[in-house]
Amino acid sequence: MTNAANIALDCRRVSARYGHITVCRNISFHVNKGELVTVMGPNGAGKTSLMGYIAGTVTGSGDVVVAGKTISNLPCYKRSQTGLRLVPEGRGLFAPMTVRQNLELGGRLAPENRRALLMQRATELFPILKKRMDQTAGDMSGGEQQMLAVAKAIAGDPSVLILDEPTQGLAPQVFGILRDALLALKQDGMSIVLVEQRHAFAESVADRRIILVGGRIVYQGEERQPLGRDELMAIYTKAEAA
Repeated sequence: MTNAANIALDCRRVSARYGHITVCRNISFHVNKGELVTVMGPNGAGKTSLMGYIAGTVTGSGDVVVAGKTISNLPCYKRSQTGLRLVPEGRGLFAPMTVRQNLELGGRLAPENRRALLMQRATELFPILKKRMDQTAGDMSGGEQQMLAVAKAIAGDPSVLILDEPTQGLAPQVFGILRDALLALKQDGMSIVLVEQRHAFAESVADRRIILVGGRIVYQGEERQPLGRDELMAIYTKAEAA
């Protein structure tokens, strides 16, 4: 039985929509403190829309609860003040600004007495950023930009971090850096929701898996009960045919 005091993020009967079109409906799941839950599914399953509703960038209905506080009635900027951070698929960086300026901007959400420590932690996880502090974000490689996007979120002292497709379009050598960073953040006690298409990457970091197809949850399971790629595709196919 789940201990309510241990739940960092609780989504209850959540639906997300654009205008009159409902993209995902009646979705409930939770993330414990220090846990990484991966959300998988084919293109168009509603994964990004669901994350957008949780973060407040997409309209919808249902309860989003962070550390026991319902935030679904709050605008996006106030949700971030509760410790919720979204690193969107487009990374959310300010391209004309330097690495240092992006990190400092992210750090404005953190308590002033923790900002230096959080900046240090972010650059420990992604050492290349120490060498790029005065470089503009727009001039960095895709992999470096993704590292900066995650580091910028870390600088803001999140309790719940949402990553939407962080490996998309990246070179394979970056995967290991991101994987090690996510595992370290879990050890720090951070709760993470990872939207990911790469099956092997998701399995290497996740504690639990949620699969969305057609805007609804069709599978929930622990990563220590791994699914092979054939099993995963069978779930997609069966759900799409239902």
